[in-house]
Amino acid sequence: MRAYLACFHDPCGAEYPVTEVIYNCPKCGGLLEARYDGAVTEPWTLKQIWRERRMSNHPLDQSGVWRYREMFPFLEEDRHVITLREGNTPILDACIASSYAAVDRIRFKHQGFNPTGSFKDNGMTAGASQAVRLGMKRVACVSTGNTSASMAAYAAAAGLEPIILIPNGNIAFGKLGQALDYGAKTLQVDANFDQILAIVRILSEKLGIYLLNSVNPFRIEGQKSIVIEMMDQLDWQVPDWIVVPGGNLGNISAFGKGASELYKQGLIAKMPKFAVIQAAGASPFYEFMKAPHEHGFVANTHPETLATAIKIGDPVSWPKAWRAVGTEGLVESVTEQEIADAKAVIGRCGIGCEPASAATLAGVRKLRAAGKIGAEDNIVAVLTGNVLKDPDYIYRYHTNQLQGPDGSSIHGTFANPPTVVPNDIEAITKLLEG
Repeated sequence: MRAYLACFHDPCGAEYPVTEVIYNCPKCGGLLEARYDGAVTEPWTLKQIWRERRMSNHPLDQSGVWRYREMFPFLEEDRHVITLREGNTPILDACIASSYAAVDRIRFKHQGFNPTGSFKDNGMTAGASQAVRLGMKRVACVSTGNTSASMAAYAAAAGLEPIILIPNGNIAFGKLGQALDYGAKTLQVDANFDQILAIVRILSEKLGIYLLNSVNPFRIEGQKSIVIEMMDQLDWQVPDWIVVPGGNLGNISAFGKGASELYKQGLIAKMPKFAVIQAAGASPFYEFMKAPHEHGFVANTHPETLATAIKIGDPVSWPKAWRAVGTEGLVESVTEQEIADAKAVIGRCGIGCEPASAATLAGVRKLRAAGKIGAEDNIVAVLTGNVLKDPDYIYRYHTNQLQGPDGSSIHGTFANPPTVVPNDIEAITKLLEG
């Protein structure tokens, strides 16, 4: 099977070898994506192979990404694969969340069960493996948190030097701590995500460093596995809606590409509809999708949200996201209060997630109230990060100390503050009985 890079921009479509270190089309500047030509295995055979691999102890088969490697055969040799047994994340029922959103049933595909606690691992295993295949020595990314943690871990596992640039003061310590622990050279820059991305792209080309942000097409290939594994777990019964948070829009781009390829190969009978949820203070894609042909895409130069994982004002993957959403999908924005309350509700389900993840439940609730999603619709929402990614946010919410980016108070609607008690068993007993 032939693997190659192709320009996503129509009508350019220029093609390049997968071994060329490029992130945009040299001819037109468009985004690139990996494509494959060659024989296609019968759907039933692929499903059987993938299910049988669950019983295998081979490292590639134990990975919830590389188990589905026939869907992204860009590597020539398996020895290049860097895996921490990523993927294998569950789909969880959440009755309390269903009631909160006024739907019959909502299920969560929880990517926080990944090795570094976020969906980034699905893409990073592919990106890091490509870096090894290319013989790179250093890798870099700009990150608001999860990407840096994931890249640092996979670079360490591969014996590569990880270099991370982060917006100064705009990263949760839980995520920063991971990057530091994995040995990354970490630079805190007095700029926002989009400004730093421009810097790191220049540095990567100048110093021969491999860039592992989601503009890297192999990151998207790895993240396709989330939707593939989801369909496998659902016994190939396609949900009506797949709901994802929207930041740099790499996830929705990967989901759309993965679902489209599954459909074209006959592995699923229909396409799911996608809903992308952004934080109101960082919602350029939402603003664009309200009237995409009138003003074109306009970046938000000052994105603001406590959900730092989606605090991005100029998402590089918006053209791919536009394709993924299509004419039947939806894009919505939710407030800081809506995100905070939804996060607390998810916690009450015994599941938990980082703030950005909770945008999905907040979005479903809002779309249901507007009549855009039906109560009986089959919904799978993606939780992108672990509950311990931002513990300070949790504490401040439950003690009514949480403030929005503008200093406004966020009310702890479902607050569960700790209670200080004296060293007195009778007093404690009375409190518990009361």
